[in-house]
Amino acid sequence: MRNLFGATLLLLLILLPINALGQEIDAQVRVNHQQIQGTSTSVFENLETSLRDFINERQWTNLQVARGERISCTFNITVTKYDESAHTFECRLAVAATRPVFDASYTTTTFSTQDPNFNFEYQEFDKLDFRPDVIDNELTALVAYYVYLIIGIDLDTFSLKGGTDQLQVARDICNNAQSLLLSAKGWKAFEDDKNRYAIINDYMDNGLEDFRQMQYKYYREGLDIMAESAERGRAAITEALSLLGKAHEKKSMSMLPQLFTEYKRDEIVNIYQGQGHGTQKEKTELVDMLTRINASQSAQWRRITANQ
Repeated sequence: MRNLFGATLLLLLILLPINALGQEIDAQVRVNHQQIQGTSTSVFENLETSLRDFINERQWTNLQVARGERISCTFNITVTKYDESAHTFECRLAVAATRPVFDASYTTTTFSTQDPNFNFEYQEFDKLDFRPDVIDNELTALVAYYVYLIIGIDLDTFSLKGGTDQLQVARDICNNAQSLLLSAKGWKAFEDDKNRYAIINDYMDNGLEDFRQMQYKYYREGLDIMAESAERGRAAITEALSLLGKAHEKKSMSMLPQLFTEYKRDEIVNIYQGQGHGTQKEKTELVDMLTRINASQSAQWRRITANQ
């Protein structure tokens, strides 16, 4: 399990020589092809194996990472359409990443999203390779974008804006893909408020700096302190969620605050639900703020103030 010491060491060893470095990602990859009939399953099995090796065996950054400190994540790909003659795939992707909570026996989700336009060309036994400056393969560009996003967000949870370099690579991939993959979906501005462009563009927007500050305070100063002092950890999480509210107020059209509340919903409710987990006033203000960000979850937010 990656611990806080290991994560700090990871940040301090950035300048180690390349031959001393280890891979950063521990990904589970699943390709669900049940919707595709009348086709040999070998291409899907080969795709799954190739993607798993590509993600887990590649050196993505110059960070030193021990095997037990790799970032755990999942890539669940559902194939909805496959053209055997053209070697084209239309898929949905569910991607999520977690990190351990310091001095605790559980992990917490750091990122999770659904990508309905995970489309690419792939021929069985294709060699997968990637260069950030030359986007000539949509499959590897798609995977690399999410890998750098996951690494950047993970580093942000351990050090304030610690993942900036990796997040910049994800933005560069997105920008290059817009010009080099002209017909591809998900890379373009204003195409969708939750697509790949929108996520990374908002994440790096100076107007949403409160969101990145929230990430650090929520995880490092909040969750990581809970085992030592639940009260201090909860107080820091309350401050973090206040920053989340500020980010939403400053850029109400951004989907990042809503996306965060979707994959953190149950965790947030559990932190505050029950007597002694904050004052009634604090809980009421928190419920009001979370409802403004994500009204679709209002019934869940009200659980925070129930049974006081």
